Amino acid sequence: MTNPSAYPLSDRSVNRMGYGAMQLAGPGVFGPPKDRAQALAVLREAVARGVNHIDTSDYYGPHITNQLIREALHPYPDDLVIVTKVGAFRGDDASWNPAHAPADLVKAVHDNLRNLGLDALHVVNLRVGGLQGPAEGSVEEGFATLADLQRQGLIRHLGLSNVSSVQVEEARRIAPVVCVQNMYNVARRGDDPLVDELAGKGIAYVPFFPLGGFFPLQSAILSDVAARIGATPMQAALAWLLRRAANILLIPGTSSLAHLDENLRAAEITLSGEALAELDAIGVVGASA
Repeated sequence: MTNPSAYPLSDRSVNRMGYGAMQLAGPGVFGPPKDRAQALAVLREAVARGVNHIDTSDYYGPHITNQLIREALHPYPDDLVIVTKVGAFRGDDASWNPAHAPADLVKAVHDNLRNLGLDALHVVNLRVGGLQGPAEGSVEEGFATLADLQRQGLIRHLGLSNVSSVQVEEARRIAPVVCVQNMYNVARRGDDPLVDELAGKGIAYVPFFPLGGFFPLQSAILSDVAARIGATPMQAALAWLLRRAANILLIPGTSSLAHLDENLRAAEITLSGEALAELDAIGVVGASA
């Protein structure tokens, strides 16, 4: 395991501790934020603290999160990489609905461009599966649509979200893949082989839900280790991810300045061999549960 501070994403090197903007929208990632001023302040503080990788999507809100990013940060710093996702839309009832038809993807790219105030999107991820994991099926039509938009100059680089290794390879036959975003953490280790596979190919792996899917015993172990190293459970979970592989880029999200500070400080934590072994064992507990 290693912990370098930066990793190449597309044609730029980004700090491995990034920021996920999903929580800036209202409850359920729908509607306006409860505190618009603080949402803008969180974005500005993140960039001021060295974050140069922001993860977003125009279906957060919808539209609202991207509009907040534009209001807070445009014109954008030269080193800032904004990564967005397409492949879903929000219903009027706040439902999450798949949107993989070529026309849906084209519309989503243009919505992202307009609301972020960009002429070209830095990275666009094609969201394939749901929050529970990848969904079987071909990604060819959707990824080829994005590759065509890339050739038109509307997208610089392409990635994938909620996908399997097989789907990654299918996409790579169409166009280069610079990142994969899946659910993964110290407890949910199903993507261990994929993390290592992508590392060997120089592809970034971006895990979401760093505290998602824990069994009670796993949570208890994490909390115990965190207390002994003087950290919160979230900080310990993020520190473990930074040690897991050099190609892992983190995007913890928050709408709170205090929680933003807590998350960013996780990059400063040094895990002892004993603490690391205990955290590694959380995955074993989950596999046997």
